[in-house]
Amino acid sequence: MVGKHRSWWGWGHVEDAVTGAEADALTGRVRALLPEADLTPHDPPPVAELGLRPARVAPPAALAHLCSTAPADRAAHAHGKAFRDVVRNLHGDVRHPPDLVVRPASEQDVVDVLDWCARDGVAVIPYGGGSSVVGGVEPRVDDGYSGAVSLDLGRLDRVLEVDRTSRAARIQAGVFGPALEDQLRRHDVTLRHFPQSFEFSTVGGWLATRAGGHYATVLTHIDDLVESLRVVTPSGVSQSRRLPASGAGPSPDRLFLGSEGALGVITEAWLRLQDRPRWRADAAVHFDDHDAAVAATRAVAQSGLHPSNCRLLDPAEALLNAGAATGGGVLVLGFESADHPVGAALDRAVELCRDHGGTLPEPPRHGDVSGARGRGAVDTWRSSFLRMPYQRDALAARSMIVETFETACTWDRYPDLRAAVIGAAGAALAEVGATGVVTCRFTHVYPDGPAPYFGVYAVGRWDGMLAQWDQIKHAVSEALLAAGGTITHHHAVGRDHRPWYDRQRPEPVALALRAAKAALDPSWVLNPGVLVDHGDDGRHGRTVLDLHVGVTGGLSPAPPVASKIRSRWWSSARSACCGV
Repeated sequence: MVGKHRSWWGWGHVEDAVTGAEADALTGRVRALLPEADLTPHDPPPVAELGLRPARVAPPAALAHLCSTAPADRAAHAHGKAFRDVVRNLHGDVRHPPDLVVRPASEQDVVDVLDWCARDGVAVIPYGGGSSVVGGVEPRVDDGYSGAVSLDLGRLDRVLEVDRTSRAARIQAGVFGPALEDQLRRHDVTLRHFPQSFEFSTVGGWLATRAGGHYATVLTHIDDLVESLRVVTPSGVSQSRRLPASGAGPSPDRLFLGSEGALGVITEAWLRLQDRPRWRADAAVHFDDHDAAVAATRAVAQSGLHPSNCRLLDPAEALLNAGAATGGGVLVLGFESADHPVGAALDRAVELCRDHGGTLPEPPRHGDVSGARGRGAVDTWRSSFLRMPYQRDALAARSMIVETFETACTWDRYPDLRAAVIGAAGAALAEVGATGVVTCRFTHVYPDGPAPYFGVYAVGRWDGMLAQWDQIKHAVSEALLAAGGTITHHHAVGRDHRPWYDRQRPEPVALALRAAKAALDPSWVLNPGVLVDHGDDGRHGRTVLDLHVGVTGGLSPAPPVASKIRSRWWSSARSACCGV
């Protein structure tokens, strides 16, 4: 945004950080809940005092104009925006900065960068908005690489075509959410994909991580909005055919959706659009019993009403982030349409909630969005939702552990999963000597299950917060898998979720993924450590020779030695697929 500056160490803009009255109110709530907390604020060190290691690689002369070695650039691209990233930054622990930040201005620049990096054994970390909370953009690579570059796609930021008839657009991967919507607004259409990170994340990042967005039902993931993808890989460019649907074999788009930059760099996508909504309706339903609130939410999810918002806040979450004191929680409901009023759908959803004991302290609101509707409980929750990352940073700087876990499970498993996660988090908090609370909300719901999102708010030790958090994270992740949940519903795998993703992933799929990686990225330079490792099964070990053989099948002719290495890789890939 004009006149604002991105924080190198934390969330969002420096100018929007929690200060003044907001900081006083936030710390006041924490003291009321956790009176023993030491809320002395700590400031991050200036970038100049970080002592970043010198850049280990230099770009070819033809690419030098795209590259930056500025300390502020390198520090800002060293970590994502997870709690552990923020804590490390606050402590000045930036031990794995990229050697270069590279900003391609065209797809050909991406091709040229991958060509150079594959030839010289330089790891490439694709970077969109840097909002990863799972270590997905961190240049945490081993010494087998000559260096690491952060490939920042922010200059590829345009809507290239709009097909108003089919209601779709061809969009470059580096465009941020607000800039995308500004360009689509000229055509009176919208993507309507609003993750919490919307302001600070990009289309390419959403696609690479299978991001969850605005809709709590039906169109929950960016996957649902994809017509086709264009992806640059070291072995060539993949362009899928633009179609509403196809039954022609496995979907080529599904190969790259969620691949987190490990198989290729997404440069463009045709995405399905919608007309801008005219009609909205919303309500906040209170419950005295949490089991009844869950039953009501399930009834709405299975009703075929398809609300755009259906987020259940448990009592602790409702109190902390919506200011509502209840015995069972609050269900935030919302409907929208560009075609017709939606009041009847909301009324039916409210009726289902009342069947389970739900009450409405405020009447439902519905009508034309162009009219003034006043401010209600739903708006309070929405504002709190958007401020949560800034408040997380403010509390982290005051020695508070504030972080989340998200998952998905079937309805029948939810009670046991919730009990297991809260139990594991509570036990881990006790083990690390931290007093705190665990909250839960549903971010998305499906006919067959919810996506629970757990929050941890605890008193940490300034000199030990990272170790405390890692122990809590490990305990809860183990509980999630044991209870039948997924290690992530919409935050991706990155490097931080790898141990549990490897156990969740079926082994035949792992074999196919390794083979795909070997075929598309023969030098294993794309986002190493994400999704799959080159030595996972002992058959894909990457030697020093491999690092310097050039591109083995894609962007430039391979030298003779590279052809031999390519043959070895293809043999390895075939062995992996066949389980030899």
